[in-house]
Amino acid sequence: MKIADALVGVRRLYIETAPFIYYVEAHPIYVHKMKRFFNGVNIGSFEAVTSVITLTEVLTKPLKSKDNAVEQGYRTLLQDTRHITLISVTAPIAERAADLRQRYNLHTPDALHLASAIEESCDAFLTNDLALQRVTELSVLALDDLELE
Repeated sequence: MKIADALVGVRRLYIETAPFIYYVEAHPIYVHKMKRFFNGVNIGSFEAVTSVITLTEVLTKPLKSKDNAVEQGYRTLLQDTRHITLISVTAPIAERAADLRQRYNLHTPDALHLASAIEESCDAFLTNDLALQRVTELSVLALDDLELE
């Protein structure tokens, strides 16, 4: 499926951790696909939503390696980009995550990401974890399934 087709009707797109890593760290296979998504965010075609969990996950490696430029790139993208909303984990998100975790046998971070997307009324969830497509509560888009044009 083409990215443009996958985004039809999407006003709020939840983006989990890996796609942000692909974009900031210029992953050779995925960076061009992620540029397409972030172009849509930048022009206001849709809003991107992610969790503070993403901030934890993306900052771990650059903090460990003392890569200040990459660390700052993540902070700027997640905290200072218009049309990207960084949300906190709330009690309703945690409760929904517990339900998703037990029903789909998910790892806690994945369940929290998915619950955040559902609680924030996102239309779709962007990941590259094909196993998350078994969750039926919202449309799960995997980068490996998407084509640029």
